[in-house]
Amino acid sequence: LTPAAISNIKTGEYVMSVDGAAIGPHTNPDELLAYKIGKRVVLSIASSSDSTQKRDLVVRPINGATERNLLYRKWIEENRAYVAKISQGRLGYIHMADMSAGALTQLNLDLDAENQKRDGVVIDVRNNNGGFVNVYAIDVLARRSYFNMTPRGFSMAPSRSALGQRALELPTILVTNRHTLSDGEDFTEGYRSLHLGKVVGEPTAGWIIYTSGVQLIDGSGLRLPYDRITANDGTLMEMHPRPVDIPVAKPIGESFRGRDSQLDAAVTELLKEIGNRSREN
Repeated sequence: LTPAAISNIKTGEYVMSVDGAAIGPHTNPDELLAYKIGKRVVLSIASSSDSTQKRDLVVRPINGATERNLLYRKWIEENRAYVAKISQGRLGYIHMADMSAGALTQLNLDLDAENQKRDGVVIDVRNNNGGFVNVYAIDVLARRSYFNMTPRGFSMAPSRSALGQRALELPTILVTNRHTLSDGEDFTEGYRSLHLGKVVGEPTAGWIIYTSGVQLIDGSGLRLPYDRITANDGTLMEMHPRPVDIPVAKPIGESFRGRDSQLDAAVTELLKEIGNRSREN
């Protein structure tokens, strides 16, 4: 939650003053909040600009990085709700922003009860800017149990999950775009070559190569390619975007209309593949 939400400040309300300093038509709010990140700040809040009834609330301002993370998580939850709505509750949703260790941890967290109870999951790696954990993320999607376990007094569970190994074990579909790059492309190639499901959206960036980096005596830096990446069929992956099975462009501005053509296509295709099968069957 944002500091405003924690303090129960509602959208459309007016901030009349900051730490006693009144806000007027020529006030710069940034100046009033300078050097106050994480500190106690008192805001005077009113329901309208001319209201005489005000209430004082305490907030602790956050920095830009924290705000971006909150906006990102808001986007995730909106996409989850969107996929659930258009699939009539049958599909879940997971997004990976990059291929860092933190993203892998978040992937495991996102394999929660909300997604596990669905009949399938949309995996979204649009705008993924790479990292190094693609093989571990692919393993989570590729693992399959070969027997079930039923502890006394509990429900039956797939063996891998019962023994603590993270495994989704559900039908999936992958969504990519032109900003999926580097290790995000390795992930896409793994998903394609292992036939885990179809790929929807736009071909990836074609920007995958490993480089070394050294700092020179004058403070500048030098990077040299040291590891060429090729697909199993011999295709050089640098400058050769990973293709999609179902090409779907995302029109500019459609997000403001509450639409996502790429998620729409992914949901339609995955539901077609699943048919009448459900998790309960």
